[in-house]
Amino acid sequence: MSTFAAVDVIRTKRDGGRLSDEQIAWVVDAYTHGAVAEEQMSALAMAIFLRGMDAGEISRWTGAMIDSGERLSLEVDRPTVDKHSTGGVGDKITLPLAPLVAACGAAVPQLSGRGLGHTGGTLDKLESIPGWRAELSTAEIMKQLNDVGAVICAATEGLAPADRKLYALRDVTSTVESIPLIASSIMSKKIAEGSAGLVLDVKTGSGAFMKTREQARELARTLVEIGTAHGVATTALLTDMGTPLGNAVGNAVEVAESVEVLKGGGPADVVELTVALAREMLALAGISVDPAEVLASGRAYETWCRMISAQGGDPEAALPKPKHVHVVSAERDGILSTVDAYGVGVAAWRLGAGRARRGDPVQYAAGILCLAKPGDHVTAGQPLLELHTDTPDAVASALASLNGALTISDTAVVPTSIVLETLK
Repeated sequence: MSTFAAVDVIRTKRDGGRLSDEQIAWVVDAYTHGAVAEEQMSALAMAIFLRGMDAGEISRWTGAMIDSGERLSLEVDRPTVDKHSTGGVGDKITLPLAPLVAACGAAVPQLSGRGLGHTGGTLDKLESIPGWRAELSTAEIMKQLNDVGAVICAATEGLAPADRKLYALRDVTSTVESIPLIASSIMSKKIAEGSAGLVLDVKTGSGAFMKTREQARELARTLVEIGTAHGVATTALLTDMGTPLGNAVGNAVEVAESVEVLKGGGPADVVELTVALAREMLALAGISVDPAEVLASGRAYETWCRMISAQGGDPEAALPKPKHVHVVSAERDGILSTVDAYGVGVAAWRLGAGRARRGDPVQYAAGILCLAKPGDHVTAGQPLLELHTDTPDAVASALASLNGALTISDTAVVPTSIVLETLK
């Protein structure tokens, strides 16, 4: 591999130039192995944040991060397909989706992460199940994919180590919100996982990282371009994250709601998005099965029980209950017009459902139950939210974050679809 001076690579991007394939390959490899210092990569990340990258640069940057580690070779006898969400509030969709798609005949290697800030992490939710473990070896992942058809676990250490190192750096240098860096971060891990197909749930609205539909569309288009360039069949759905998904926000409460969905019930919006994503995943896998019928039949719940048991969990065990519950009630009669996803997400985080720094513990029983949805008629004194926590002192700060998050009006709310666009 050619050798470059880090300062020259930084200067090229700082001045608005295009990084060559060789420069990108060198700087990512050198940073991974400590030959490029943290302050130098910080400067380059800021230059990329300010100057951007073209499609070729983004694809090559993604490839360099994939090449920094191993690729999983999925030796399974089913078509493989994966899903990734850009993160939201109450976004428990992976939990019912993975066993549903597996019950339809695909293999779903869902390598997931933990929450940070107001968006919840899939692994944190599942760890509220007694005995369940997130850390699996590659051999265990393969065995479970063949035996069950679905696995939800932590990414192995060998996948895209450059991304792990760069992600931590971006978090402390205010360069997280760069579409080239977001897109390459997501896709380097997903492509390294080895699935033949990938469906992306790109969220937009107050509870999403991409607040506007235009930002979300640009990110979705970039993600699809990267996947296509690397030989992975990729589809993206733009979905609404102005209101929390479902009624539950937190850890154990979201697991309980996911089980309701898998048993044929649950909130309509969670069912709608689960089935919509399943249809796209099955289309990429070449499987002609109606996921709505499979969900209603209970077969997906059976797969869920096998998946949880395979990772040491007890699917029948009681989930953690909070030590303290605080009820937020309607201040007047009217129509509940908004339940702001960001406000609810921050409140759940402050109650203990999330973490301020990586490695912080979470409370598995903490979270929020939304007892009414936008469009519902409510009366003064009617319970609207239940705040769950093991630390009652956290309630005051949670209530502060809910200030203005709930609005009641006298006019009807126009219902909107949760799926806004599809990009292929």
